[in-house]
Amino acid sequence: MAALPKRKPSSRRQGRRRATHKINLVTPVKCPQCGQDKEKGLACKDCLK
Repeated sequence: MAALPKRKPSSRRQGRRRATHKINLVTPVKCPQCGQDKEKGLACKDCLK
């Protein structure tokens, strides 16, 4: 059997641990050919049509 914790982790400790679990938002970049917004590192969806 695995070892069990003796005490409940405090909410401050939980929050500190979970602070790194955030979602990074994608910043749009202008396409150099058509000027539409696109995701960085991906092909423009309007230029592919």
